[in-house]
Amino acid sequence: MNELNASNSAYLKHHAQNPIHWKTWSDKTLETALIENKLIILSIGYSACHWCHVMEKETFSNHQIASLMNEHFISIKVDREERPDVDFIFQSSFQLFNQIGGGWPLTMFLDENGVPFMGGTYFPKNSQNGLPSFKEVLQTVHNVYDEQKENIIKK
Repeated sequence: MNELNASNSAYLKHHAQNPIHWKTWSDKTLETALIENKLIILSIGYSACHWCHVMEKETFSNHQIASLMNEHFISIKVDREERPDVDFIFQSSFQLFNQIGGGWPLTMFLDENGVPFMGGTYFPKNSQNGLPSFKEVLQTVHNVYDEQKENIIKK
């Protein structure tokens, strides 16, 4: 169910063995989120990014985290070198939300319409140095969105 094997990007192919049902950025993927009424996790990185590889090894290879992602989200992986247009849009969104510079890996949460509402950069497997674990972030975002969707999405 991981769609990254067919990619030309070495970075995306590196994630093809993750237990996450990664999809590529496309109109079809965005439509799937809308049809399935699921939040989107957008993860943007690139091959030479140290923290992208750390997050892949400790977080995206974790079966428990993958299970949460697969159940509650549509997970999209983007190579910033392949799609600088997508990276620019979501780095800008991150910077507006957080009033700080962005970086990689970029982890953005989008509603089922593809509109970003929260984001971060590196999230560790376990809470450390004031950062919540990625599992905690996933559970919190999912729960808050379920409970307060009408406050997050203003149509």
